[in-house]
Amino acid sequence: MPELPEVETTCKGITPYVVGQKIIGVHIHQRSMRWPIPNDIDALTGTTITDVTRRGKYIQLHVKTGEIIIHLGMSGSLRICKTKEPLRKHDHVEWVMANNHIMRLHDPRRFGCVLWHAKGTAPHPLLEKLGPEPLGNEFTADYLFEQSRKRKTAIKIFIMNSHIVVGVGNIYASESLFMAGIRPGRAAGRVTRLECENLVHAIKTVLAKSIKQGGTTLRDFVNSNGEPGYFKQQLLTYDRAGMPCHQCNEAIKHKTMGQRATYYCPNCQR
Repeated sequence: MPELPEVETTCKGITPYVVGQKIIGVHIHQRSMRWPIPNDIDALTGTTITDVTRRGKYIQLHVKTGEIIIHLGMSGSLRICKTKEPLRKHDHVEWVMANNHIMRLHDPRRFGCVLWHAKGTAPHPLLEKLGPEPLGNEFTADYLFEQSRKRKTAIKIFIMNSHIVVGVGNIYASESLFMAGIRPGRAAGRVTRLECENLVHAIKTVLAKSIKQGGTTLRDFVNSNGEPGYFKQQLLTYDRAGMPCHQCNEAIKHKTMGQRATYYCPNCQR
C-alpha cells in the first residue's frame, strides 16, 4: 500500500505538470472504485488546478470551486503521460492538461477513491478527524505522551491510528520503533515521556528520509514518473525476520499485530 512518503513523492512528482494547468478533458473509464466517482469530477473540464497538497494519505487537487480528493488505496498510482501514450489496463481516470500531458490514475484493485469536495462547505468527513501531520509542528513528544496515557493498545498499533497521527504506516512504524528502541507490543500507556521524545524524533527522521529517497519500493507502487522508490534498500527491521540486527547481530523477530506483519529486535527494543 502506498504510504505517506509514497503519497508525498507522488504529490511532488505531479505538481510541475498540473499546477497552473487548465483541465481540457476528463475521461473516466471505470467509475466503480471504493466509492463511485461522482459526476462532479466529469464537470471539471475548463477549470485550472491551482495547487496540489496532501493530508495524511489523501492527495488534494485544488481548483477554484473546491478540491479533488484522491486516495491510492492498496495498489494505486498517479503518473504523468504524454497525450499519445496508450492506456494501460486498470487506468481508470484521466485528466488531460492544456500542456499536452495527461495525469492517469492506475489502480488494479480499485480500493482507491476519487471524490469531490466543494469549497466553502464543512470539512470532508474523511479528513475531518485526522490527527496531526507527523512532520508538522503539532506532532510533539508532549502531544504523543498525553494522548498515550492509560492506553493499553500496543504502541505500534497506537502510532498507526490516523486519529492519533496520520501517515505512520506499517513499515515506517516498525522502523521508527526500532530507531527509538521500543518494542512494538508494549502498551502505549507504558511508554515514558523520554521514550515519546525518542519516538517522535524517530518517526520524523524515518519519514523525512524516505520522502527524500522517493518512498518505499513495494511491488505495487511507482512514482509519477513510473520509477520505484528506493527506501526499501535501507530498511533496518521490516521483512528481515531471522536476519541479524544491524546493531547487535541478534536475529530479527517477526510477529503479527493487528493483522499486520511486525518486525523487531528482541535485544535492542525493550
